[in-house]
Amino acid sequence: MSVSLRGVSVGYGSGPVLEDIDLDVASNEWLALIGPNGAGKSTLLKTIAGMLQYCGEVDLGLGDVRSRREYASVVALVPQNPMLPPALTVSEYILLGRSPHISYLGTESRADLDVVERTVRRLDLIGFASRFLSELSGGEQQRVVLARAIAQEPRLLLLDEPTSALDIGHQLATLELIGSMREDEPMTIISAMHDLTLAARYADRLALVADRSIAAIGPPSQVLTTANVQVHYSPDVRVVSIDDHLVVLPTRSSP
Repeated sequence: MSVSLRGVSVGYGSGPVLEDIDLDVASNEWLALIGPNGAGKSTLLKTIAGMLQYCGEVDLGLGDVRSRREYASVVALVPQNPMLPPALTVSEYILLGRSPHISYLGTESRADLDVVERTVRRLDLIGFASRFLSELSGGEQQRVVLARAIAQEPRLLLLDEPTSALDIGHQLATLELIGSMREDEPMTIISAMHDLTLAARYADRLALVADRSIAAIGPPSQVLTTANVQVHYSPDVRVVSIDDHLVVLPTRSSP
């Protein structure tokens, strides 16, 4: 599923957040949005998800898909700060991801339950399946929200800081899982990521969002440079290559 934006501008009451954005994401590509806090990464994801009013054109190649239900069967958004119903168990919440695939007045099928069980295993949530959402830590809740989106079996997966609350072990496991899902069936992924090192390691391309526009886009080696990071983040960092992986390191002035 490809994504195309042409001349997209988005604003709130205080003024424009994004202006005249052009962006193309190929089918089955993983694009990571990077950029300083407040640059508009989350706004861009919500715009693509159809949650915000905008000027310009957003084309997801959906053809005759018209209803929100049909839309939800192919597009999933994992927000940064989701609202979770505390009275639901983990399994019940993940099963909600199957809702777009269940007919009105229908009930979940054995196939739907199999998808949920498979997702629970893949995200290492077996021990949490019967627990209530209110009993989970922030990191556990983040994995459950991702699990619901994966159970939806979308063709376009939009992720807003998908590993921000996870420890390093679950960060790596989650990103490996997200990447491996594209091997099972085509899935386009657009993720806003705070950790530049992980973004460069897992995404096919990076888009640097800054100053209400896309300041740079391309392979990680072209976008994640010391010059770009120093201009848009901090002068006290540099980018190095360790074992063929780009790593962002802080620097300190000599005392």
